Amino acid sequence: MKRVLFAALLAVASISFAVAQPRAIGGRIGYGVEFSYQHALGESNMVQLEAGVPGFSGLEAMCTYDWIDPGNVTVPWDNKGEWHWYAGVGGGLGTNFGFDAAYIGAVGRIGIEYDFWFPLQLSVDFRPMLGVAFNSSSAAFAWDAYAGAIGIGVRYLFH
Repeated sequence: MKRVLFAALLAVASISFAVAQPRAIGGRIGYGVEFSYQHALGESNMVQLEAGVPGFSGLEAMCTYDWIDPGNVTVPWDNKGEWHWYAGVGGGLGTNFGFDAAYIGAVGRIGIEYDFWFPLQLSVDFRPMLGVAFNSSSAAFAWDAYAGAIGIGVRYLFH
């Protein structure tokens, strides 16, 4: 199971990097650490891929399609840099080694980011997950709004 999850994650990441020019690449820190990749789809949309170790006790991968400044509601700012807020939906999967369990489900995201005038981006977001957790003997509904759902991102911007 662990090898299959890792191989699938590696394949998705490889295809994403081969096909697209990145918008931002970096990390996200919450209840664990994650690799974070953003790819802009025009001016008002992006795809965000993240893979990491939640609570340092498993592996997970999340992908969301995010709308940037939905409804053209922008953060007023007339100094250097730009503020943006975003919201999106997607999916995720992972495993928890401590409980010998795996999970899969729908992911939501809402956050705010600041793009500096030099190639650096800082963000804070909330990314809960709703899905199913299962192990070798059972399956159960899972609501994953623990501390790992809140994260701080630091990324290098490619302009």
